[in-house]
Amino acid sequence: MMEAQNVLLVDGYNMIGGWPELARLAKLGMQEARDRLLEQLADYQAFSGWKVIVVFDAYQVPGLGKSFDQYKVQIYFTKEKETADECIERLVRELSHRRRQIYVATSDMIEQHVIFGQGALRLSARELLTIIEQNDRAVKSKIDEDTAKINRNTLGGKLSPEVKKLFERWRRE
Repeated sequence: MMEAQNVLLVDGYNMIGGWPELARLAKLGMQEARDRLLEQLADYQAFSGWKVIVVFDAYQVPGLGKSFDQYKVQIYFTKEKETADECIERLVRELSHRRRQIYVATSDMIEQHVIFGQGALRLSARELLTIIEQNDRAVKSKIDEDTAKINRNTLGGKLSPEVKKLFERWRRE
């Protein structure tokens, strides 16, 4: 039987407040900060193979709440009178019966204790940022490595500098 996919539940506004780049963007507009967070988490999801779910607190906003995908990341806006913490706790309960590891990214200490008690592991905003930055470096390194392989597999990659100069001189004549 195949092992279930690991899940990363993210308290979206907690990350926006805790990551310097996102906090700066939030001062310009919350939508820009949310979009940048989702881009970074989508990249992480694609590279890690984990399922990423982001919860944004709509506690003060009337409505039924909603869920949708953006960049293949699942996004929840909570229902009226539901906090992000309550939504995350509910999702941990719903997801924990399957064979998978659940991580919750939040710097809210009380929330960390509650989800830990439900069997999920916690990441602070700073820890997740470090993981995202490491992931970005790994992706860049892989791209550089693949580019170098492509360049090595061309005729130009096999010629000595002298022969390249000779061919260039012939091309110009």
